[in-house]
Amino acid sequence: MKAETISIGTELLLGQITDTNAVWIAERLSEVGVDLYFRTTVGDNVGRIVDAIQHALTRADVIITTGGLGPTVDDMTREAVAKATARDLVLDENLLAQIRRMFERWGRGMSENNVRQAYIPRGATPIENPVGTAPVFIVEHQGKYVIALPGVPREMKYLMETRILPWLREKTGGEWIILSKTLRTCAVGESQVDEKITDLEASSNPTVGLLAHPGQTDVRVTAKARTRAEAETLIKEMEARVRERLGDWIYGEGDETVEEVTARALAARNWRIALAETNTAGKIAERLRARPEGTRIIKSAMLLDNVTELSEKNAGTIAEQFRNVTGADIAVAVLGTTNSGQDMYAEDTGHCAMAVATASGTITRAYSIGGISDQAQTWIITRALDLVRRATLKA
Repeated sequence: MKAETISIGTELLLGQITDTNAVWIAERLSEVGVDLYFRTTVGDNVGRIVDAIQHALTRADVIITTGGLGPTVDDMTREAVAKATARDLVLDENLLAQIRRMFERWGRGMSENNVRQAYIPRGATPIENPVGTAPVFIVEHQGKYVIALPGVPREMKYLMETRILPWLREKTGGEWIILSKTLRTCAVGESQVDEKITDLEASSNPTVGLLAHPGQTDVRVTAKARTRAEAETLIKEMEARVRERLGDWIYGEGDETVEEVTARALAARNWRIALAETNTAGKIAERLRARPEGTRIIKSAMLLDNVTELSEKNAGTIAEQFRNVTGADIAVAVLGTTNSGQDMYAEDTGHCAMAVATASGTITRAYSIGGISDQAQTWIITRALDLVRRATLKA
């Protein structure tokens, strides 16, 4: 079963509200084996909502709308669904009675405009909303379904959990489940990861997809099967193939961050770390300190005025000297240009040299990126933490 969600509300298009509903619904649909292929956002305009629903009906089996079921004139979902499916709106007396009871329970008088909420498209299946005044309805249209949910997250989640997901399980026969696992790489680009696993990305089940972040690339493996055990087996087999190709490029999985994994690795070896930073302005130390294992930092210094040579050799020398002076098990030196650049959204021009020194030797790297922009710092911090992580693997 293919699905599309339609989030309704001009406030979403203006960026005044973040659409958390669509993300939550996507996660829950996967649990009942429903494939979400499209997500649409549309403002409070009947014509455009109708267009969105009619277009969704050409490519999805089930359309789930959120928002626009309130009592005010800009709540247009009921009217739009009716028009999109060539129906008129009719008053459902049972829903109206339920809404009146809700106001009585709250000890408040019901406004006349709340009557609008009891109107649904003719022939729709009404679903009472016991936690709010916006009833839900399901319209079957030419073998497909339009489900209208309220936009208030608390109400939407309750109705989705107690009414819609059980209904979807019944429609799908409860026979499918979709599971995903994310493997996280860092300090390598998306194109490099893609080159290693291009053929695996052509797999239809499980599917393999890439998601790039600054300094990191996620590999997502998604399987669809009749049982959780079968889906887990499919993922496990594909994960093994991905790990074989990417090796230690993979630093973690799920929501793990590189600083989290690195901090754990330092703690597991009982290593103390010292850090000397220039253009990253102490942010590597901040990230490690934010972890429970962050107390293993014994020295953090910002080198801004006394670094004249930004070379691998100089970075190595500073890291080795810093390790000897502090008595740390591992020391890091990051030397980067500190120009801010002309464009705040662009990578700063410049360069960076870094080194990691341990008892077994010193690793140095040079990169053609520098400066103090968020983009540059994210890349440099990630690569520095990755060097530390790799040093622990060799210990």
